[in-house]
Amino acid sequence: MEIFHPKKDIPFMSYGKLTTFISLVTFLAAVYFLIAKGLHFGVDFTGGTVVELQYTQNANLERVRGAISKLGYTDVAVQNYGTSHDVMIRLPLEKSRSSAETASRVYAALCTAEQGQLVAVPGQPGQQAQRVCQVAAKPAVVMKRIEFVGPQVGKELVTGGLTAIALVCLGIIVYLAIRFEWKFAVSAIVANMHDVVIILGCFAAFGWEFNLTVLAAVLAVLGYSVNESVVVFDRIRENFRKLRNKTVTEIIDNAITATMSRTILTHLSTQLMVTSMLFLGGEILHNFALALTIGILFGIYSSVLVASPLLLMLGVKREDFVKPKKTEVEHALP
Repeated sequence: MEIFHPKKDIPFMSYGKLTTFISLVTFLAAVYFLIAKGLHFGVDFTGGTVVELQYTQNANLERVRGAISKLGYTDVAVQNYGTSHDVMIRLPLEKSRSSAETASRVYAALCTAEQGQLVAVPGQPGQQAQRVCQVAAKPAVVMKRIEFVGPQVGKELVTGGLTAIALVCLGIIVYLAIRFEWKFAVSAIVANMHDVVIILGCFAAFGWEFNLTVLAAVLAVLGYSVNESVVVFDRIRENFRKLRNKTVTEIIDNAITATMSRTILTHLSTQLMVTSMLFLGGEILHNFALALTIGILFGIYSSVLVASPLLLMLGVKREDFVKPKKTEVEHALP
C-alpha cells in the first residue's frame, strides 16, 4: 500500500553532510546534559518505600497526589493496580525516617484528605492493633502493605538495564553483519545509539523521571529503529543487484524513496497508538509513551539521514554484494 509514489528519486544523500552535522550537534548536546545534569532516577533505581492502600470507593488519584505533595514529597508515583479501589504509592528514600514512619505519615495525610480520622482497631490474637482511617465509623482507607526497596536493589536494576542494552546492541551487530555486511552493521548500531542517547539526553535536560518503564521503552526503540534500518538496507542491497547503471548515491536515494511511503504509514500508525497512551494512559504510562514518541521521531530521522550517509562514508560498493563477472582470460584458465 502506498499513499504516494514519487516519479523521481528524492536526493536525500545530497543533504548527507548537513544531516550528519545536525545529528552530531544533537548527539553532543544530549551527552552534555547527561554529564552535566544526569538522569533523574525513579524509586525503582534509587530505592524507597512502596505503600499499597485499598479504598472502599474509587480512589481519587489527584486527591492522593495533592495530599502527598503537601508533605513535601516531589518524586512520588501514584497509580491504580488491580482495581480502581487499590492504590500503589512509591515514595523516595528518606535517611531521617524509616519506611514504617514514612508510610504512617503519608497514611495520616491521606486520611485527613478523606475527612476521616485514624482509629485503633484491635488485631488478631498476638498481633498489634492497627490504625484504620474511618469516615462515619466505617473504614475508608486501609493500608494493605508496606515494602522497602533498598538502594542496593536499585543499583542491581541499573546494572541489569545497562547489560540488557549492551546485549541488544551486540545482537543487532551480529544479525546485520550476517544478513548484510559489516558496514551496514556499524551504520545501524551508530544510528540506533544516536536514538538512545537522544532519548536519555531529553530526560536529563528536562528532569523527567527515568524508571523501569522508560528503560523498557528504550529497549523497544532499539528494536523498532533497527527494523526501519533493515527495510532500507534490504532495498539498497536489492538495488545493487538490479540497478547496474546507477551510482551508489543514486541507489541509496532510490531505496529511501521507494520505502518512504511504507515508512510514513508504519510510523504514523504506531505514533497514533503511542499518542493515545501519552494523553490517556495516566501517569504510570506517560514517561513510557514520551520516550517512545522521541524514539519514533528520531528513529525515522536516523534510519534515513544517519545510517544511510554513514554507509557512503564507510565506502559501501556494489562488489560487497555482487561478485564481478569473470573475464575471458579467467574463463580460459584451467
